Amino acid sequence: MGTAYAEFVNIFSRLDYGHAKDISETVIKAYAEKEVDAVYIIYNEFKSVIQQRVVVEKLLPLTRPEVDRTQPGPDYIFEQPPQEIFNRMLPRYVEVQIYRALLESAASEHGARMAAMDTASRNAGDMIDSLTLNMNRIRQAAITREIIEVVSGAGAL
Repeated sequence: MGTAYAEFVNIFSRLDYGHAKDISETVIKAYAEKEVDAVYIIYNEFKSVIQQRVVVEKLLPLTRPEVDRTQPGPDYIFEQPPQEIFNRMLPRYVEVQIYRALLESAASEHGARMAAMDTASRNAGDMIDSLTLNMNRIRQAAITREIIEVVSGAGAL
């Protein structure tokens, strides 16, 4: 394992779009300067409160979707050259994908915490019931013993 290229600490304490923007700028710069040849993002996908799934997605380079060349496609007219549009849209795309992954991870963490707290609350309730029952048995045994002592003392007189 090499050393970390960049570090973003404590971003989940107050997650906002600015974090995704900072991360994406670092990622795009590293990719554009050919310091890395691919960028993958790994995050927890929120499926439900009790289920999360680890996902690995390729962020860069983008792959072109397969196009059926036998069918004529629409002929688009662009106000700006397509390359200029692409150059402006790529950073936004990366930002949004990173922000989505951060939000999914945050939702997964909150779901896992909620499930853990629910289980802990249920276990604490069960423990309280068990201890209350045990305390009542001990108290009843003490009362019974005192009654036996009183009756035995009265019988001795």
